Amino acid sequence: MIPLMHDFEGETVLVLGGGAVGARKARRFAAEATVVVLSPAFADRNFGDARLVRAAPTASDVTDWLERLDPALVVAATDDPALNEAAAAAARDRGALVNRADDHGEQDVGHVAVPATVRDDPVTLAVATGGNAPALSKYLRERFEDEFEHAGAMADLVGDLREDLRDRGVSPEDRRAAVRSVVRSWEVWKALDSGRSKAEQVATDVIGDLPGDQL
Repeated sequence: MIPLMHDFEGETVLVLGGGAVGARKARRFAAEATVVVLSPAFADRNFGDARLVRAAPTASDVTDWLERLDPALVVAATDDPALNEAAAAAARDRGALVNRADDHGEQDVGHVAVPATVRDDPVTLAVATGGNAPALSKYLRERFEDEFEHAGAMADLVGDLREDLRDRGVSPEDRRAAVRSVVRSWEVWKALDSGRSKAEQVATDVIGDLPGDQL
């Protein structure tokens, strides 16, 4: 599988299943999309800002729900394989994406897997193991969170740095070298603990003088 990013802003995601898996999927997508969860019962879990609809869709009427809600993505997370398959088939017929919790997205065209994700805007990191080792995905996600706590702040810092160097007429080669040196500097990462101003000071020291005293 090839990872891709998809913007769900303004889209609807339909989740079938109100158990622990359905709750986790609902929380994930509710951060960006309008999420509707269909289930005859709901686990005592956090569903984020999803709209919970107490209903018991069947394999024969799941198409009606899709026509009513017009989702961009259908998450089939019930304990009924026949219902999951009917939801997946109906979604494919309508051109919607499908995520089945019971087959890890390995079989059908249009079927997507949902990786373990770290978000520190504007940085997003996704970790997937093809469904073979969810525990490893979680471990790698936690390692990244611990070791690169300020990834979003670093992205903002080097983004502004690139613009500043461009405005000063620094060559593309020197700009790339400067940004690489900042991103790879643990001193700058550490300085982000103290805020943006401190990190900028350390980044300036790390870069030093560019050819021609362009700084």
